[in-house]
Amino acid sequence: MFLTRAEICSLDWRKSRRSIGNGDCVEIAPTTGDVVVRDSKDTAGPVLRYSASVWRNFLAEAKQDRIV
Repeated sequence: MFLTRAEICSLDWRKSRRSIGNGDCVEIAPTTGDVVVRDSKDTAGPVLRYSASVWRNFLAEAKQDRIV
């Protein structure tokens, strides 16, 4: 399922609390059953969409420093 530009703009985007504020971050927004990710410097650019379970697995691995 694709999101329209209007739908993307209306999402509740947020950055990590650990963001240092220099603009080199990603933002995430939950959608129905999925999580979308975008570059905070290019909010009109492309978004990546992941299922909620894939996103949870990514976060669990990242917290254990197991991302390669």
